[in-house]
Amino acid sequence: MDDRQPTPPRLAFAAWSGSGKTTLLKAVIPILRQRGLRLAMIKHAHHDFDVDKPGKDSFELRHAGAEQMLVASGRRYALMVETPETDDGRTPDLDMLCARLDPTRTDLVLVEGFKQARLPKIEVYRPALGKPPLYREVDGVVAVATDATTLDFDGPLLPVNEPEAVADFIIAHLHLNTETPHA
Repeated sequence: MDDRQPTPPRLAFAAWSGSGKTTLLKAVIPILRQRGLRLAMIKHAHHDFDVDKPGKDSFELRHAGAEQMLVASGRRYALMVETPETDDGRTPDLDMLCARLDPTRTDLVLVEGFKQARLPKIEVYRPALGKPPLYREVDGVVAVATDATTLDFDGPLLPVNEPEAVADFIIAHLHLNTETPHA
Protein backbone atom coordinates (compact mmCIF):
# COMPACT_ATOMS: atom_id res chain seq x y z
CA MET A 1 0.00 0.00 0.00
CA ASP A 2 1.31 3.45 -0.94
CA ASP A 3 0.81 5.94 1.93
CA ARG A 4 2.14 8.90 -0.02
CA GLN A 5 -0.31 11.72 -0.64
CA PRO A 6 -0.88 12.89 -4.20
CA THR A 7 1.15 15.94 -5.08
CA PRO A 8 -1.06 19.03 -5.17
CA PRO A 9 -1.08 20.96 -8.44
CA ARG A 10 1.18 23.98 -8.71
CA LEU A 11 0.64 27.28 -10.48
CA ALA A 12 3.11 30.15 -10.61
CA PHE A 13 2.54 33.87 -10.96
CA ALA A 14 5.44 35.35 -12.91
CA ALA A 15 6.16 38.95 -13.80
CA TRP A 16 8.66 41.74 -13.69
CA SER A 17 9.12 43.32 -10.28
CA GLY A 18 6.49 46.00 -9.71
CA SER A 19 3.88 44.34 -11.95
CA GLY A 20 1.53 43.53 -9.10
CA LYS A 21 1.99 39.78 -8.53
CA THR A 22 1.58 40.08 -4.77
CA THR A 23 -1.35 42.49 -5.09
CA LEU A 24 -3.17 40.09 -7.42
CA LEU A 25 -2.41 37.08 -5.22
CA LYS A 26 -3.68 38.92 -2.12
CA ALA A 27 -7.00 39.38 -3.94
CA VAL A 28 -7.19 35.89 -5.50
CA ILE A 29 -6.25 33.85 -2.40
CA PRO A 30 -9.35 34.77 -0.33
CA ILE A 31 -11.59 33.94 -3.31
CA LEU A 32 -10.00 30.52 -3.72
CA ARG A 33 -10.31 29.95 0.06
CA GLN A 34 -14.01 30.93 -0.04
CA ARG A 35 -14.46 28.29 -2.71
CA GLY A 36 -13.09 25.66 -0.35
CA LEU A 37 -9.53 25.28 -1.54
CA ARG A 38 -6.67 24.80 0.91
CA LEU A 39 -3.69 26.77 -0.33
CA ALA A 40 0.03 26.70 0.19
CA MET A 41 2.25 29.50 -1.03
CA ILE A 42 5.90 29.53 -2.02
CA LYS A 43 7.44 32.92 -2.72
CA HIS A 44 10.83 33.49 -4.27
CA ALA A 45 12.77 36.15 -2.37
CA HIS A 46 15.95 38.07 -2.94
CA HIS A 47 19.24 36.44 -2.01
CA ASP A 48 19.74 37.58 1.58
CA PHE A 49 16.21 37.91 2.98
CA ASP A 50 15.45 37.14 6.62
CA VAL A 51 12.13 36.53 8.36
CA ASP A 52 13.69 36.67 11.78
CA LYS A 53 14.87 39.78 13.64
CA PRO A 54 18.17 40.47 15.37
CA GLY A 55 17.78 40.20 19.11
CA LYS A 56 15.19 37.42 18.95
CA ASP A 57 16.36 34.10 20.40
CA SER A 58 15.67 32.21 17.17
CA PHE A 59 17.74 34.70 15.17
CA GLU A 60 20.63 34.49 17.62
CA LEU A 61 20.56 30.66 17.72
CA ARG A 62 20.46 30.41 13.92
CA HIS A 63 23.35 32.84 13.59
CA ALA A 64 25.25 30.88 16.23
CA GLY A 65 25.25 27.94 13.81
CA ALA A 66 21.91 26.11 13.85
CA GLU A 67 21.35 25.14 10.20
CA GLN A 68 17.65 24.53 10.81
CA MET A 69 15.57 26.64 13.15
CA LEU A 70 11.93 25.81 13.82
CA VAL A 71 9.97 28.35 15.83
CA ALA A 72 6.60 27.14 17.08
CA SER A 73 3.64 28.47 19.02
CA GLY A 74 0.10 27.28 19.56
CA ARG A 75 -0.94 29.20 16.42
CA ARG A 76 1.83 28.64 13.85
CA TYR A 77 5.31 27.45 13.19
CA ALA A 78 8.08 28.57 10.87
CA LEU A 79 11.07 26.58 9.71
CA MET A 80 14.17 28.44 8.59
CA VAL A 81 16.85 26.37 6.89
CA GLU A 82 20.23 27.75 5.97
CA THR A 83 21.38 26.76 2.49
CA PRO A 84 24.94 26.77 1.22
CA GLU A 85 25.89 30.06 -0.37
CA THR A 86 26.44 30.00 -4.09
CA ASP A 87 27.85 32.70 -6.29
CA ASP A 88 25.74 31.73 -9.29
CA GLY A 89 22.48 33.19 -7.95
CA ARG A 90 20.85 29.80 -8.32
CA THR A 91 17.15 29.63 -7.49
CA PRO A 92 16.18 27.08 -4.83
CA ASP A 93 14.82 23.79 -6.15
CA LEU A 94 11.03 24.09 -6.28
CA ASP A 95 10.47 20.32 -5.96
CA MET A 96 12.53 20.28 -2.76
CA LEU A 97 10.57 23.23 -1.38
CA CYS A 98 7.21 21.66 -2.26
CA ALA A 99 8.29 18.43 -0.55
CA ARG A 100 8.43 20.43 2.72
CA LEU A 101 4.69 21.21 2.46
CA ASP A 102 2.03 18.99 4.02
CA PRO A 103 0.06 17.54 1.07
CA THR A 104 -2.78 16.46 3.39
CA ARG A 105 -3.51 20.16 4.03
CA THR A 106 -3.05 21.43 0.48
CA ASP A 107 -5.25 21.43 -2.62
CA LEU A 108 -3.14 23.91 -4.59
CA VAL A 109 0.37 25.32 -4.33
CA LEU A 110 0.63 28.89 -5.56
CA VAL A 111 4.12 30.04 -6.45
CA GLU A 112 5.23 33.64 -6.75
CA GLY A 113 8.29 34.04 -8.90
CA PHE A 114 10.32 31.01 -10.04
CA LYS A 115 9.69 32.07 -13.63
CA GLN A 116 12.18 29.50 -14.97
CA ALA A 117 10.53 26.57 -13.14
CA ARG A 118 8.75 23.97 -15.24
CA LEU A 119 5.13 24.52 -14.21
CA PRO A 120 2.13 26.40 -15.55
CA LYS A 121 2.29 30.15 -15.03
CA ILE A 122 0.02 33.15 -15.12
CA GLU A 123 2.00 36.17 -16.21
CA VAL A 124 1.03 39.49 -14.65
CA TYR A 125 1.75 42.04 -17.37
CA ARG A 126 1.29 45.79 -17.22
CA PRO A 127 2.43 47.71 -20.31
CA ALA A 128 2.82 50.90 -18.24
CA LEU A 129 5.85 49.30 -16.56
CA GLY A 130 7.73 49.62 -19.87
CA LYS A 131 9.03 46.04 -19.84
CA PRO A 132 8.40 43.41 -22.53
CA PRO A 133 6.02 40.54 -21.81
CA LEU A 134 7.67 37.44 -20.36
CA TYR A 135 5.58 34.91 -22.30
CA ARG A 136 7.81 35.37 -25.34
CA GLU A 137 10.86 34.17 -23.37
CA VAL A 138 9.46 32.10 -20.48
CA ASP A 139 8.02 28.60 -20.95
CA GLY A 140 4.74 27.52 -19.40
CA VAL A 141 2.71 30.75 -19.51
CA VAL A 142 -0.91 29.54 -19.78
CA ALA A 143 -2.61 32.93 -19.34
CA VAL A 144 -1.75 36.59 -19.00
CA ALA A 145 -3.44 38.76 -16.36
CA THR A 146 -3.18 42.23 -17.81
CA ASP A 147 -4.67 45.66 -18.22
CA ALA A 148 -3.58 45.71 -21.89
CA THR A 149 -6.41 45.72 -24.40
CA THR A 150 -4.58 43.53 -26.92
CA LEU A 151 -1.51 41.28 -26.86
CA ASP A 152 -0.05 38.82 -29.34
CA PHE A 153 -0.52 35.98 -26.84
CA ASP A 154 -2.23 32.78 -28.04
CA GLY A 155 -3.88 31.98 -24.69
CA PRO A 156 -6.44 33.62 -22.42
CA LEU A 157 -6.06 37.26 -21.43
CA LEU A 158 -7.42 37.75 -17.90
CA PRO A 159 -8.47 41.13 -16.50
CA VAL A 160 -5.77 41.83 -13.91
CA ASN A 161 -8.15 43.98 -11.86
CA GLU A 162 -10.81 41.25 -11.64
CA PRO A 163 -9.52 38.64 -9.19
CA GLU A 164 -12.78 36.61 -9.51
CA ALA A 165 -12.00 36.03 -13.19
CA VAL A 166 -8.45 34.97 -12.35
CA ALA A 167 -9.74 32.57 -9.66
CA ASP A 168 -12.28 31.14 -12.13
CA PHE A 169 -9.49 30.52 -14.64
CA ILE A 170 -7.28 28.80 -12.05
CA ILE A 171 -10.07 26.46 -10.96
CA ALA A 172 -11.05 25.60 -14.53
CA HIS A 173 -7.50 25.29 -15.90
CA LEU A 174 -6.32 22.99 -13.11
CA HIS A 175 -9.66 21.10 -12.89
CA LEU A 176 -9.84 21.78 -9.16
CA ASN A 177 -12.70 20.33 -7.15
CA THR A 178 -14.33 23.10 -5.13
CA GLU A 179 -17.32 20.94 -4.17
CA THR A 180 -15.69 18.86 -1.43
CA PRO A 181 -15.50 20.63 1.95
CA HIS A 182 -12.49 19.82 4.09
CA ALA A 183 -12.71 18.90 7.72
